[in-house]
Amino acid sequence: MRSKNLMTYFLMGLVIISGLTAFIYFIGPYFPGLHVYTEIDIDAPPAEVYAVLADLERYPEWNPYHVVIEGRAAVGEALVVHMNKPNGDTPTVHPHMLRMEPSRELTWGGGVRGLFYGEHVFLLEENSAGGTHLIHKEDFEGMAVQFVTLDAIEEGYNGMNVALKAWIEGIH
Repeated sequence: MRSKNLMTYFLMGLVIISGLTAFIYFIGPYFPGLHVYTEIDIDAPPAEVYAVLADLERYPEWNPYHVVIEGRAAVGEALVVHMNKPNGDTPTVHPHMLRMEPSRELTWGGGVRGLFYGEHVFLLEENSAGGTHLIHKEDFEGMAVQFVTLDAIEEGYNGMNVALKAWIEGIH
């Protein structure tokens, strides 16, 4: 009799967890997303800028925001990204490399769709001077995006953009 009660509780718990998971997965995308958008021009061709962005091991040498990234720059690879936000927060996230198109795009992202999901994107375009116009953005979605501190992220991305520009232009 006792094992029947335990099995009933187990099945009820499983149904509740499954229901909550389905609710989050299907309802979460209807919550308004949040977006961070920054940009900067760099006096170097997109291939050079991309090479620096894709060299994750060297981020500690120039990047004040993503201070350490563990993992390989290859599509599908798991990363561990250690951050240092301007507001003093030092979160660590565990995204996967989603897209890599040399001289054009580098994107990582992750989370739980419906609850909290983000994609961090670097888009590189050649500008009229032969340099690079970098668009550095992130798109967040899910029920928990209301807890994202956009100001600190935008400030951090702008600081990272300036540091990237100084690093690359200092090489030439």
